[in-house]
Amino acid sequence: MIASADAGTRKAAASVVDAKRALALARRVLDTEARAITSLADRLSDPFVAAIELMLGCRGRVVVSGIGKSGHVARKLAATLASTGTPAFFVHPAEAGHGDLGMIAAGDVVVMLSNSGETDELLLLTPHLKRQGAALIALTGNEKSTLARAADVHLDASVDAEACPLGLAPTASTTAALALGDALALAILDARGFSVDDFARSHPGGALGRRLLTRVADVMRTGDAMPRVPASATLAEAIVEMTGKGLGMTAVVDANGRVAGVFTDGDLRRSLARVDDAKRATIAELMTAHPRTITPERLAADCIVLMETPPKITSLLVVDDAGTLIGAVQMHDLFRARVV
Repeated sequence: MIASADAGTRKAAASVVDAKRALALARRVLDTEARAITSLADRLSDPFVAAIELMLGCRGRVVVSGIGKSGHVARKLAATLASTGTPAFFVHPAEAGHGDLGMIAAGDVVVMLSNSGETDELLLLTPHLKRQGAALIALTGNEKSTLARAADVHLDASVDAEACPLGLAPTASTTAALALGDALALAILDARGFSVDDFARSHPGGALGRRLLTRVADVMRTGDAMPRVPASATLAEAIVEMTGKGLGMTAVVDANGRVAGVFTDGDLRRSLARVDDAKRATIAELMTAHPRTITPERLAADCIVLMETPPKITSLLVVDDAGTLIGAVQMHDLFRARVV
């Protein structure tokens, strides 16, 4: 009964929200965390550059560690580094003291996150890391802390106050550490000359990777699946080709296979008022000359830009450098490839 009564009290309390108070507190939280990040920018100096140089010169891996809320930030930093060209992984400091220290070797760079700089689990590891020949970067909120003094490079992530109204929950400090970690990872990305293609190779499974890796050649229709007629074809022959291939259009090519134009469903509707005999009218008279085309090495995502440019179209012809027809792409092909 007591437990039930407590639950009922909590539910009743939770259902009463002072909107004005809640919004005011939320704004103070955001303002406090924003000021914490701005303060970091003003304090960036030589140690930040030294940390970049140390990580760029790393002969092994970058190992990131932290515990509690700092551990969550450390995991995110390791993931960001790994996805932007710096081989990195997270090691839990407690597990490191029970065997996972073997994952760290000479030539590695260890990045430790601790707001206080006095986290026991991290401090216990530092002499072992030194003996193994690993370099240490400490990211703390106390430049006079034991961890800061033991590090080869210390990054100051201190904040004036937490955003928590009780002054207890790590909030502004973790936000500052997260932002400083992002700044470090992206400065290294820039120093490495990490490119869009490099980023795509690190993200092959997601939507971003598909957009950055999938080429027109990967999705285009070729051979018998590609609608085409010669410029001498009649309107009737073009209609048969369009109907058989189901793309709502057909390419029109010259004697050398170069694209002379395109004939679409829209062209067909417009031609009905102009043609008396569909069997005798030639497609060269009715086609749209100089259609939009794309080359096979372009990104498939570029097709979307060309298709969406007014007047909008749903299919594109693929040509080589000489303008010879080699394929066709329809919007549905892009959907199937999950590029759109």
